Amino acid sequence: MSSLRSDLYLRIIELLVQARKDAGITQAELGKRIDQRQTFVSKVELGERRLDVAEFILISRAIGADPNGIMRQAEAERY
Repeated sequence: MSSLRSDLYLRIIELLVQARKDAGITQAELGKRIDQRQTFVSKVELGERRLDVAEFILISRAIGADPNGIMRQAEAERY
């Protein structure tokens, strides 16, 4: 199974998107914070681009979210 389409990966991305929205940060603002374009953020959030671990941590911190907490929540919901 590809990790891009796994249930766990998809849930992690959903939680990351929700954390961004809860923080009141737009895709464009997040892009600026991580030195990427808004389209990069959009593609990650739509599942069109795979997010690696380092990028996940960078994005989590840029929106004020705990990357470990996101992963724990996604994993707990899976089982």
